[in-house]
Amino acid sequence: MPLLKYEQIAEDLRTRISAGEFGPRDLLPSGRDLAEQWGVSRATVVKAYDVLRADGLVEARQGAGFTVAETPVARPAGGRRAGSARVTGGRPFRRLGTPDRAVPPAHIAGALGLRPGEEALRRIRLVLLEDGSPHSLVTAWFPLPVADAAPRLAAKGPIAEGTTHYVRRQTGRSPAEGVDVTTVRLATEEEARLLEIDVPAAVAVVQHVAVDQQHRPLVCEEGVTPSHVFEQTDSYPMQ
Repeated sequence: MPLLKYEQIAEDLRTRISAGEFGPRDLLPSGRDLAEQWGVSRATVVKAYDVLRADGLVEARQGAGFTVAETPVARPAGGRRAGSARVTGGRPFRRLGTPDRAVPPAHIAGALGLRPGEEALRRIRLVLLEDGSPHSLVTAWFPLPVADAAPRLAAKGPIAEGTTHYVRRQTGRSPAEGVDVTTVRLATEEEARLLEIDVPAAVAVVQHVAVDQQHRPLVCEEGVTPSHVFEQTDSYPMQ
C-alpha cells in the first residue's frame, strides 16, 4: 500500500536523521519549508512530525520548532500493538556489548524457525528507570536474512529511527502480527548482576515474536524484568 503524504515526509526525515544529516539537538526543517518542498498543507507536516514524536525520534522545542531527540528511547519486550507509539512506555536504555552472531537457545531458535545450530544476530539492551537503575534486560534475535539486509543492526550504537522502521526500509518487510508470551522464573546469576538484584529473585520473562505478511519471523525479543518493577495493564471494552 502506498504511503500517505505525511508518512512519506516522516520516512524522509527518518532517513535523513539516520544518515547523519541531522544529529541530536539539531533543528529540523520548519513546517513552512517542508510544506513548500512537498506541496502540502502545514497540517500535513504537523501530522508527520507527530508520527516522529510518537516514535521518540524528535522533540518539540517551544519557539524553535522540532529538534532531533538527544536520548533515543526503547521499550521493554512485547506490547507492540498496531498504533502503539514507541514513546509510550519507552525509556532510556544502554546498549550492552557489541551485536554478535550466535546460536540462540532452543526456545528462541524454535520461535524463529531456525535449524539446529543455525546462528542469528543478537542485540542486547538494558532498559532503564527514571533514576537510571535497570528496569528490563532485553535480548533481540534477528534471523540472518534480516540481519544481512539491514547491516546497521550489527553496529554497536542505537538506531535512532528504531529497528522496526530501519528493517522495513532496508528489507521492505513490516511486522504484521506479534505474539507475546509471559512466564515467570528465577533470574540467572548473570541476569541478576545486570539487573542489580539479589538472588534468588523472581523475574517476569516476556517473549515477543514479530512476523511479516508471509508469516516469516522478523525478530524474537526476550525481556527479563524483576518482579518488583514488572506491571502489565490491559484495558478493554466490556458489555
